[in-house]
Amino acid sequence: MENSSKRLSNKVAVITGGARGIGAATAKLFAENGAYVVVADILDEEGKQVAESIGGMYVHCDVSREEDVEMAVQVAMARKNKLDVMFNNAGIAIYEGSITDIDVDKVNHLVSVNVNGVLHGVKHAAKAMIKGGGGGSIICTSSSAGEMGGLGGHAYTLSKGAINGLVRSTACELGSYGIRVNSISPHGVPTEILVKAYRKFLGHEVDATEVGRIVAEKGSLLHGRWGTVEDVANAALFLASDRESGFVTGHNLVIDGGYTSATNACQFIYQ
Repeated sequence: MENSSKRLSNKVAVITGGARGIGAATAKLFAENGAYVVVADILDEEGKQVAESIGGMYVHCDVSREEDVEMAVQVAMARKNKLDVMFNNAGIAIYEGSITDIDVDKVNHLVSVNVNGVLHGVKHAAKAMIKGGGGGSIICTSSSAGEMGGLGGHAYTLSKGAINGLVRSTACELGSYGIRVNSISPHGVPTEILVKAYRKFLGHEVDATEVGRIVAEKGSLLHGRWGTVEDVANAALFLASDRESGFVTGHNLVIDGGYTSATNACQFIYQ
């Protein structure tokens, strides 16, 4: 049973894309709340630093390779003999323009990471959780771009919509084992992906602080407020906690300052 101060006490979690940004913030928060965390990424030095700082373990993991994801899950099982939480967070973006010019080879690469990587994570987490007797939380990072048009390029939007569908579908199957499957859709969080997107679409250099200010002014209903990696990490913590979200599955938790509920951004990228 989770105690009141450690919401993930004695839990074991794997976090893909855990070396920086949302993944690193979540790894630290999970560890603070009692979880043993396996940090999985392709950024070896940064990933090792995160893992060492939280008393966890790092494993090199290219999520587009099923065997890498399977190995990350097996590492958790070998160290702790169980898996309670799988956070499929790794993802990339490409910055294409019109659909008439899209490079399908680049799209296929993006899909291999964003969609197949999540599929691999859900598959192998489910196998481990079922083998362990059932129960567990699988969380997938989607995006506000999967909720409305105009917030991401076509390929990125395609991938995030696919994740939302996969979450709903697998929640239906895995519920009989007590396994919950949910997604998180951030918006306006100035991670490296978002900063690169703004540089592309604005046509000049911007840093994370400037992107945050733009979001606070135009991309949030909360005055002067933009999203942070800690906002997303706290949402992941909620979905990881059996006590707090034990009856939540098949859900996409949008973390956007209300933006997708109240606006239509279709002109943003394409004008």
